[in-house]
Amino acid sequence: MKTLYLDCGMGAAGDMLTAALLELMPDPGKMIEKLNGLGIPDVVYTAEKSVKCGITGTHMSVRVNGEEEGEDHEHEHEHEHEHHHEHEHDHHHEHGHHHTHHGLKDIEHVVRDHLNVPENVRRDILNVFGLIAEAESHVHGVPVTDIHFHEVGTMDAVADVAAVCMLINELKPDEVIASPVHVGSGQVKCAHGILPVPAPAAAYILEGVPIYGGSIKGELCTPTGAAILKYFVTRFGDMPVLKIEKYGYGMGKKDFERANCVRACLGTGAAKTDSVVELSCNVDDMTAESIAYATEKLLEEGARDVYTVPIGMKKGRPGTLIRLLCLKEDADRMAELMFKHTTTLGIRKAELDRYVLDRRIETVETPYGPVRTKVSTGYSVTRVKAEYEDLARIAKEQGKSIEEIRKDWEISEGGRIC
Repeated sequence: MKTLYLDCGMGAAGDMLTAALLELMPDPGKMIEKLNGLGIPDVVYTAEKSVKCGITGTHMSVRVNGEEEGEDHEHEHEHEHEHHHEHEHDHHHEHGHHHTHHGLKDIEHVVRDHLNVPENVRRDILNVFGLIAEAESHVHGVPVTDIHFHEVGTMDAVADVAAVCMLINELKPDEVIASPVHVGSGQVKCAHGILPVPAPAAAYILEGVPIYGGSIKGELCTPTGAAILKYFVTRFGDMPVLKIEKYGYGMGKKDFERANCVRACLGTGAAKTDSVVELSCNVDDMTAESIAYATEKLLEEGARDVYTVPIGMKKGRPGTLIRLLCLKEDADRMAELMFKHTTTLGIRKAELDRYVLDRRIETVETPYGPVRTKVSTGYSVTRVKAEYEDLARIAKEQGKSIEEIRKDWEISEGGRIC
């Protein structure tokens, strides 16, 4: 099982993640050419050698109209609702000249109509920006549609997010794991005043993610870095047992007492498995309605799966095998429920190991409203399937069949809503 592990002991920013992943590629030079062919307006990527605390890695330079974000400036996290800037952490920047602003719709236009990327990468880019816009909307108390992005900061962020999405698509890991995220400490200056670290937008995105501070003063995890981690990382924790194929070091610009980098590790781990308990019983004196009710109740109470099989029983009687799968800690409770809702006098128990895909739910905006999709990944497989309940609801509202709704959205065989 191919595993990508991200060591975020010095936080995460878009340029650092890009550089770390770039070092994992078989031919980083060709990948740079590919990134420069994406079609991001006025953007040029350059990979530069960088040394931190004696470690050699890569710094990713992104120039917009020949200007690198943070170059010859002191960067402030300027906001007008959201003038979003993505930089390596703790750069302070103040533009002495006028830039226009772009809203989320403008970014979507660039991503949908200008970028030369596969459709799944386009979707990933938009989803990452969706997390950032949602966070800024929450922090500033304005609708997502009113969020504005600073011109240079916008293209810089598009470049970082697009690069990371492209690199992960090229690497195709079965799972992405990250360490708890070091967010830094102290305060950060922005146009609104002095804010605590992590900055409010990054803090909102990182809800549910294990984070920590420390003695290092400064903003170590930017909103864009946080959004990339939140979107791609399957789980956060210690590095699992891996046979390492390659390391990548993505360097920031600023120097600290610790090496200022994200370290990416690509390796092979054991196949992902988990343990479940199988409970089974045979019945020959229950009606079809009663069996259906029992199955429904067991699923409602937390069974991972319940199914029935027609069987032949003693004296030639037709019967039904009722079998459920549940977590080990739920086994006793599930057995009690099986006795309650069936006529069985005994239940068989077996502990099983199983291979599993990682699963997550994403919401896709469609012309008919939001639709939940189930995304399953692992073992070199990616599957995306729209939730039946959402399709059925929309079909009913529109007076169409589910297949007509699927055709309207051009859902592929893999279940991808286009």
